[in-house]
Amino acid sequence: MTMKQVFAPSTFHPGVLAAASTTSAAAKADAAIASLPSRMESDTFGSLSIPPGCLWGAQTQRSIQNFPIGGIESRMPMEVVYAQCLIKKVCAEYWSDDANGAKLSKVNAQAIGQAADEVMSGQHDDQFPLVIYQTGSGTQTNMNVNEVLSNRAIMLLGGVVGSKVPIHPNDHCNMGQSSNDSYPTAMHIASVLTILNRTIPGLKVLLDALESKTTEFQSIVKIGRTHCQDATPLTLGQEFSGYAQQVRYGIHRIESTLPALYRLALGGTAVGTGMNTTEGYAEAIAQKIADATGLPFTSAPNLFEALAAHDSLIEVSGAFNTLAASLNKIANDIRLLGSGPRCGLGELSLPENEPGSSIMPGKVNPTQCEALTMVCAKVMGNHTVITVGGMQGQFELNVFKPVMVANLLDSARLLGDAASSFATRCVVDITPNLNKIHSLLHGSLMLVTALNPHIGYDKASQIAKSAHKKGQTLKEAAVESGYLTAEEFDRWIVPEDMIGPDKNEK
Repeated sequence: MTMKQVFAPSTFHPGVLAAASTTSAAAKADAAIASLPSRMESDTFGSLSIPPGCLWGAQTQRSIQNFPIGGIESRMPMEVVYAQCLIKKVCAEYWSDDANGAKLSKVNAQAIGQAADEVMSGQHDDQFPLVIYQTGSGTQTNMNVNEVLSNRAIMLLGGVVGSKVPIHPNDHCNMGQSSNDSYPTAMHIASVLTILNRTIPGLKVLLDALESKTTEFQSIVKIGRTHCQDATPLTLGQEFSGYAQQVRYGIHRIESTLPALYRLALGGTAVGTGMNTTEGYAEAIAQKIADATGLPFTSAPNLFEALAAHDSLIEVSGAFNTLAASLNKIANDIRLLGSGPRCGLGELSLPENEPGSSIMPGKVNPTQCEALTMVCAKVMGNHTVITVGGMQGQFELNVFKPVMVANLLDSARLLGDAASSFATRCVVDITPNLNKIHSLLHGSLMLVTALNPHIGYDKASQIAKSAHKKGQTLKEAAVESGYLTAEEFDRWIVPEDMIGPDKNEK
């Protein structure tokens, strides 16, 4: 299974990926792994006991012990794990090629690739228990992936799990790589795929819904509001067209950040020099990743920058942050326009999805608006973390990589999901309350603005203030002023003629 398939929307949500393991071969593999007894494995710090049923090794186990921080909500995103497995697979293919020195046997490369495919299908999610709060380079997660692939490949070749023979987690699964370049490469791959398959599709659902309402409401004239005060008229469709444009711009802003994410760090190894690789390796691996995903990934033009700084992630998060501000405005407007039903603005009726109160019978709340604005708050908080993380690039390596990518992926998922939910469970079923819209429109004193060209700003202002002070209608105050007749008022105050430039005036 390719990364493109793994990150497709239909296989993206928890529980769905597990369906990939229902084949008899997968079930047999799962049973074999589950039957693994407890064993001892070692790293450069010594030996550790590995629990039964685990494919990971000593470095993963040591990380579990050293970073007991948070719970399941702090786990390393599986999107990063899948992306790292793709990297391991294509690197193994590269090093097994005769043209590249055949430093890895084809049998071993194929076993690593098969193990990686199994992980990318969602078959071994439980073998990646580490949290994001670990070494800032993501070394523990890189080794978690190396150890799982090594041991699973050993199983496939009939060897002894934990022996590191014939496939070693460092020497073979990590060949030509460093955590310092493979992890940021996975960060970019995971981010791109999540944006393309979850964020943007969700936003397009919302855009379609808002555009549909723009058309549906195009002839409904209503009162406008500025500073939360009455203003001149517009149509409800014009109001919704502004919301649609905000989302359209938001999609464009996110798409414009993708070229920065297509630049990959792999090939820089430890500090950007490419030590332990060969000439052309970085470009070849980037091309293999591009071929596997169908996306234009390329080797970063400066690998020193790619390891030491993650300005690209801050740029993407900045686009998310801007979008969050847009969505917050849209959701707030809609819930205010739908406030009531009797004691608020009440211009819109929002769909009634669930009871709104445990004590007030019949109450219904704008829950989708509230959910979306909470998501916006979370995205803005994530942006702060990502921005601060991006500052932590001392010398040749940024050391906030895991928390940066975890927060970016969190924002990407939340924005796509919330936008889609808001569209399908709120926007599509919004209906206008025509009587309330008509009442508020014709009760507004700001229709007086249409009198400016005829009697001047000062006289029009006197009429509006007099009407407000005396509790009169605008027409009553206008006629009483003596500045115009009732017939002139009816001719000049036509809300339907106030929703655009005067085509008859030059």
